[in-house]
Amino acid sequence: MSAEPLTSASAEQLGRPQPFPRPGSPSSLRERKKVATRQALGQAAMRLAVERGLDKVLVEDIADAAGVSARTFNNYFASKYEAICALQQARALHIGDELRARPPGEPLWESVTQAVLSQFGASDRAPDKEWIAGIRLVVTTPALVGEYLKVQRMAQYHLAEVIAERLGTSLETDMFPRIMAGAASAAMQAAMERWLHSDPPVPLAPLMRQSFRQFAAGMRSVLPPAEAADSG
Repeated sequence: MSAEPLTSASAEQLGRPQPFPRPGSPSSLRERKKVATRQALGQAAMRLAVERGLDKVLVEDIADAAGVSARTFNNYFASKYEAICALQQARALHIGDELRARPPGEPLWESVTQAVLSQFGASDRAPDKEWIAGIRLVVTTPALVGEYLKVQRMAQYHLAEVIAERLGTSLETDMFPRIMAGAASAAMQAAMERWLHSDPPVPLAPLMRQSFRQFAAGMRSVLPPAEAADSG
């Protein structure tokens, strides 16, 4: 069977993701309140979905749990699915900020690894079995998967932008930042999936560290130093 031709529509689907909206200056009280409200809504959405089931959670429930009105919720999110996925978006922005702050002379993969791990340092305790079962049910809900994949793609692109900044290159001319961001995203996803399906439940942070170590060791074993030098 012959491969499908690349049409203009399919090429457009492979185009550049929209960037994450960045909050304003953190020194602004108004912006700090907006960030805090957005985070509170995302956390409330996830907590209620785990406790009750996603289908039984209304926008009004989420707003009430976060101490705001449903109108305020609608100023931040178009749906409860978007609110839940905002937690992933916030994590991606924090990873980018941490990567920018890493020492300039540090090896790039070490910098990326430490930036990612900075967001999972508090995950050294195994979750309650009922809680992780609830999370697993929420994140595999078909209605949420599409929003999750969209945010995941944006998160990967954001990481690539920061990697390009660190390397002094451009995503327009250099594919490497996208490749490395894809590798880091895959390592995170592998750890998250192992965490979600572990029985009994296990802490997430050690799995995240193990995933990044295994990727680095695996690349060293399959790509000898001489070959790595020639590949530039």
